[in-house]
Amino acid sequence: MNAKKLYVLIAVAVIALIAAWYIHSSNAPQTGVSARAAPVLPELHGHINDVNAITLTGADNKVLATLKRGADGWTLAEKSGYPADLAKIREFLIKLDQATLTEAKTSNPQLYAELGVDEVKDAKATGVRVTLGGLAKPLAILIGNYNGAGGGGTFVRREGEAQSWLADGNLTVAKNTADWEQRTLADIPSTRLRTVTLTNPDGKTLKIYKDAQGDANFKVADVPKGREAASEFVANELGSVLSGLNADDVFPAKDMAPPDKTWKDEYAAFDGLIVSITGWEQGGKDYAQFDARLDEAAANAQVDAEQAKAKADYEAAVAAANQKVAEEKSTTGAQAKANAQAASEVAKPLAVSDPAKDRSDRLAALTKEVANLNKTFSGWTFALPAYKFSDMTKSMDDMLKPLPQKKAEEKKSAVKPRK
Repeated sequence: MNAKKLYVLIAVAVIALIAAWYIHSSNAPQTGVSARAAPVLPELHGHINDVNAITLTGADNKVLATLKRGADGWTLAEKSGYPADLAKIREFLIKLDQATLTEAKTSNPQLYAELGVDEVKDAKATGVRVTLGGLAKPLAILIGNYNGAGGGGTFVRREGEAQSWLADGNLTVAKNTADWEQRTLADIPSTRLRTVTLTNPDGKTLKIYKDAQGDANFKVADVPKGREAASEFVANELGSVLSGLNADDVFPAKDMAPPDKTWKDEYAAFDGLIVSITGWEQGGKDYAQFDARLDEAAANAQVDAEQAKAKADYEAAVAAANQKVAEEKSTTGAQAKANAQAASEVAKPLAVSDPAKDRSDRLAALTKEVANLNKTFSGWTFALPAYKFSDMTKSMDDMLKPLPQKKAEEKKSAVKPRK
């Protein structure tokens, strides 16, 4: 090959390389172009509280969640108007409001899928179209992939624009409809509970109890001969079901009714609150319905006990203050006067100064708690986490163990024969 032909081939190769580079760079996502920290959605800024609807749409134009704000707060249309998670909604809107554009990316539709900002009408789309209502005009944005491997941020594309962007923060959207439900059902600590009575589908009953409100552990009632509690805290899981109780999912009660045979749990508090649970298994999942009521006799008895304690504590505090004054008779002047003043100003609790109002306030608070619980419970069937359902369906056998031989013999010998 002569030198002239060699130069021609080299020139052709260089031109081909330049052309290939140009085509690639024109199609590739743009990087390094600063957005100068412009807001992702400037129309949202300062208007979060105006938003009254959020629609989340996923692949194949499937609506994932329709969230609406009404007189009773935010609800989820796909769950028959069940309350939505207000904290989750607010957190999401704040993130959108505060997010800024950090870097321009591709405007080539053929590359949108790489960032997750392709149109959701595509059955393979991975992003979520977010539409906000209640603003001056409807606002929509495509939320794409999280840029985990590239240092953080989320790829986005505003509706009507070809340009895609990298926005700061994690703006990814929960795609499971149930994730937008208000999951909290109840949070009643076991320290409030006096008894728990469980009746299994076959009618067998298990009861646990506390003798006093300050007891650390529940005891098992009606333990048969030759057996004892497996440990001092074995019943505490059953007693803690209502503490931090969240649902996995929710359904209208009319669409998910209990079968004939169910577990029945009744949780009775020292202060008169009673929560009843009907639980069952179906299709490999665990379901329950709840109801709350107030035992007024128990509530009044608890008020009596608490008022008596408040009175005793107050009288003890007054006596201690007076004793201090008596012991400091030698003190003269301003200090003695201050001590006497302090003794006369021992704070008198409402339970002592106005027992009737104190009782009324306590009972009103309990009545309101029952109403709030039933507002959550009434008309719904809840899917429960497996561990909670396991805790609320314990049996006597789960609680007990055989007595050690020596201990059993000691108990037997301790029984005196009848004359």
